[in-house]
Amino acid sequence: MAGAVTLKVAVAVLAVGIAAVSLGGSLVGAQVHHVVGGDRGWDPSSDLASWSSGKTFRAGDKMWLAYSAAHGYIAEVTSKEEFESCDVTNPIRMFTDGLDSISIDNEGLRYFASSNVESCKKGLKLHVEVMPQSYQAPETSNSHVAESKGSAVVAAEGPKTPSGSAHLTASLMVLSFGLLCYALGI
Repeated sequence: MAGAVTLKVAVAVLAVGIAAVSLGGSLVGAQVHHVVGGDRGWDPSSDLASWSSGKTFRAGDKMWLAYSAAHGYIAEVTSKEEFESCDVTNPIRMFTDGLDSISIDNEGLRYFASSNVESCKKGLKLHVEVMPQSYQAPETSNSHVAESKGSAVVAAEGPKTPSGSAHLTASLMVLSFGLLCYALGI
């Protein structure tokens, strides 16, 4: 009899765990991992300004810096002035491992620059505005038009149907509820 109770408790704990995961972290802060520069990483051929535009960095997230020391190290600098002038002579921290993770704990501005001043001046630097964990990015319309000297670029509308992950989340919630009912003998 005790084994049946233990099994029910284990199933209930599993069901609650699955439900929490399937909610996608909406009940607790979900940590996002940002690989700076995407597939190219922190590289002179990366356009870090374009990569970071439109991304939301929140307190609790993590950034990953993947780079080759042959192109220089990465310095976190204190001020916008140091960032803009590529002055890395007095960094807060110098990243030298080639693969570094940075916990983003506090809100505010953070500045990162290549220790190779020439690369930095060519754009190998990144500033990040860290928002509160609860921050929700403002919604934008599905269609954007940008004009430049007689030409226009129109972005395509986003998908109108939910993604597969939305369907998976709903399925996991139903499964979790069923397992919980079974475990409680309902």
